[in-house]
Amino acid sequence: MKYLLICAIALLLLSCNTKSAAEKDGKKIIGEDLMDQVVDRQLTKEFKEYWYNGTAEISSYELHQARYGEMRDGTAVLIFVTEPFDKKDQIKADQSKDSNRTVLKLNATRNFNTGIYPYRIMSSTFLPLDKKDNAIKIATSIQEWCGHTYMQFNQDGDAYKVSLYSYFQSEGNEEFEVDNVMTENQIAAQLRLDPKAMPTGEIKIIPSTEYLRLKHVETKPYDAIATLSEIQDGYLYSVIFTELERTIAFKTEKTFPYRILSWMDRYKDGAAPMVSTGTLKKSINTAYWTKNGNKDAILRDSLGL
Repeated sequence: MKYLLICAIALLLLSCNTKSAAEKDGKKIIGEDLMDQVVDRQLTKEFKEYWYNGTAEISSYELHQARYGEMRDGTAVLIFVTEPFDKKDQIKADQSKDSNRTVLKLNATRNFNTGIYPYRIMSSTFLPLDKKDNAIKIATSIQEWCGHTYMQFNQDGDAYKVSLYSYFQSEGNEEFEVDNVMTENQIAAQLRLDPKAMPTGEIKIIPSTEYLRLKHVETKPYDAIATLSEIQDGYLYSVIFTELERTIAFKTEKTFPYRILSWMDRYKDGAAPMVSTGTLKKSINTAYWTKNGNKDAILRDSLGL
């Protein structure tokens, strides 16, 4: 599967359409106050029936992760669920209020071992469903035997307030701001709405928090070229980060609910470029937060975990 994905990406990049997102629909959208251009999302009845039914979608993936110049086998899980989001505190709302925003939350985990010690990575991305907006919040933690790191983005108008807490002295504890542009973390969730509506051409994207922390590169928007291609059994959305010499891609189903079938991430790790991949194993829909008894452990078999 991963080789088919890589080949499809290669063909896609050869026919890359570089229409600039800055000129999409005749409007300049880069370098302006993004909040002034937020418009309502038009959610279909099909979308609402699937995502507002009181369950979450949980999908397991076979993971091949590049780390320290070698490939590591592991498991990844994507959990998608809708929930109310407190606009003021930027956290899941416990009380019903008119000011709450509905979000599609993505909890993404990666588990793999590097020699004797394990890596555990989790990110939570909150994509608003009321407005065509970037992720409101992203929170990521990485745990391994050397220590742990936490990074969080909170949307604040035309900027993100970023907090970074790391066991690396060179990174330390920092708080800073970056421009509010599209984030790589939101791509998987945004694809679930409609792949055909994804931005293409020359755009600015903030790399994923996972990549930023694993590679220790500067947190900022990077120039990128995004391309969408309709293939035989789905859609392929790819992004080339020109400055980083990095390419990512996501393959989705061709029809709703546009499940993420696979992804790849190609960048230099160690002495040469390496390709990390995730390939769908199994998927279920359940209210997992109610399945916390010993008898419910059988559901892990349903996911191949």
